Amino acid sequence: MPSSNTQSHKSVKVAPVPEKPSWQIKLLYDGECPLCVREVNFLRKRDAGRGKVTFVDIADDDYTPSSHGGIDFETAMGRIHALLPDGTVIKNVEVFRRVYEILGMGWIYAATKLPVIGWIVDALYEIWADWRLALTGRPDLTSIVADRQKRIECKTLQRCRLTDDDN
Repeated sequence: MPSSNTQSHKSVKVAPVPEKPSWQIKLLYDGECPLCVREVNFLRKRDAGRGKVTFVDIADDDYTPSSHGGIDFETAMGRIHALLPDGTVIKNVEVFRRVYEILGMGWIYAATKLPVIGWIVDALYEIWADWRLALTGRPDLTSIVADRQKRIECKTLQRCRLTDDDN
C-alpha cells in the first residue's frame, strides 16, 4: 500500500512566462510631424539595426493603444511617450534622456539631470509640445483627432466613399 505522502503525477498547466523583448525602449512618435520624423531618422541611424529602440508611428491608422501601454492617440500626440520593457510609461524630456542613453549618446542630455537645467529644459519642452502642430503647419489637435477618427470609422465600416476633395 502506498504511503499517504506519495504525490500524484497530475500535470499542472503553468502560464507561459512572457519573453523579455529585445528592445530597451519603445518610442512613440508622430510620423506626420516633419521634425519628429527627422529626429527618428537620426535615432534609427544611431541604433544601426541593433533593435535597442523600437519606433512606433502613432499617426498610423493601425496604431492601437492596447499594444502600447494604453496610451491613446490624443495623449500620444500631446506629448512624446515611450515604454520600457517592464511596462513603465515615460514621457516628455525623460524620453529623450533615456533613448539617447540607450544609444550611447547620454552625454547630450546629461546636463538636463541637474535640477535647474532640467527644470528649464522641461519647461521649454512643454512650450514646444503645445505649439508643435502650429509651428509645423498642421491643424490643431482636436481637428487631427477628429479626422483620424473619421478615417478609422470609414475603414472599419467600409461605407465611406472618397471624393475628389478627400484625395
